[in-house]
Amino acid sequence: MLRLRRCVLTQLLSFPSASPTSQIHRLISAAAPAPSFAVQDYLVASCGLSRAQALKASTKLSHLKSPTKPDAVLSFLAGHGFSSSDVAAVVAGDPKVLCSRVEGYLVPVVAQLTGLGLSRSQVARLISYCQGNLHLTSIVSKLQYYLPLFGSIDNTLRVLKRGFYLISSDLERVVKPNVATLRDSGLGDCDIAKLCIRNPWLLTTNVESIRAMVSCAESLGVPRGSRMFRHAVSAVAYLSEEKIAAKAGYLKKTFRWSDAEVSIAVSKHPILLTRSKDFLRSRSEFLISEVGLEPAYIAHRPVLLSYSLEGRLRPRYYVVKFLKENELLDCDRDYYSAVMRTEKVFMEKYICPHMEAAPHLAEDYAEACRAFGCHCTDNASLPPFIV
Repeated sequence: MLRLRRCVLTQLLSFPSASPTSQIHRLISAAAPAPSFAVQDYLVASCGLSRAQALKASTKLSHLKSPTKPDAVLSFLAGHGFSSSDVAAVVAGDPKVLCSRVEGYLVPVVAQLTGLGLSRSQVARLISYCQGNLHLTSIVSKLQYYLPLFGSIDNTLRVLKRGFYLISSDLERVVKPNVATLRDSGLGDCDIAKLCIRNPWLLTTNVESIRAMVSCAESLGVPRGSRMFRHAVSAVAYLSEEKIAAKAGYLKKTFRWSDAEVSIAVSKHPILLTRSKDFLRSRSEFLISEVGLEPAYIAHRPVLLSYSLEGRLRPRYYVVKFLKENELLDCDRDYYSAVMRTEKVFMEKYICPHMEAAPHLAEDYAEACRAFGCHCTDNASLPPFIV
């Protein structure tokens, strides 16, 4: 404090022509700190972030003292056709982009990515996924490989959203050998793309793990090259041999299947291995106990188990039951055929032809789908043809 007073007095005495009051104001003004940069307010007002997003993003921008760099970045993005929602997505996904050098970084990044066919909106999505790891040389070379592998820009972005680590993975030593192994197993490029869109980690695991999964899928009775083989590989990707055996045992007990019937069902619909016990039990109770289907019948048509119980299986069963009870449907038209129809065809085959004999059928069917979809259990809430 004494040192400050001496400094002020010294400064006052050195300007005898000015009044002491004006000198004091000048010194106080010079010593006062510059207004601090309100990062959160800037992110909301200039970048379009919500308060919650701004609070989270501001922790990565605490070093910013002025809006100079962020203003330059936002001006560049706006000038290159990025919409306000694109900008908000970029900043929310990677706040540090506001600290980027425009000419040395953003200009070549956007030029190269749009050169690969990405739209401004797609570039924005990609930058928002990168979390500050957008290295131009790496990402362009990787995208040149991934774009044809996944079949489209949107598919590639879906994969990168789930696993941006693919950009830093070694193509020659890791990714390409895994893709080659999947191809050797009989999977086509389209199947590989669909498989890896859901499970991008398959491209970066070791080759031996891929071979083990392929072998396990084949042991389920699903032949390589078949339409179901991709689904079999996907099903076993997260399951150990012990878990597969346990699920097979549960299927056998729940659906009253023999070992042979379990094998038939799983080979036809391997995704059964990934379904929860409650999912399987509820369908067993309905299809066997209520509809009256034979276990063997279900084993040979396991796709029945994949449909929504409330949104498809129950409502269509009650329509078929109503039509047969009122002699409006041939007895040889089975329930499986009704379930397998698309909604449009089901309406054309099972609802529309009976509008005169059963004028409320369409309304009752739609109401049943809504009622069961909402898990209604009160009979007063159900349409008349069900009760």
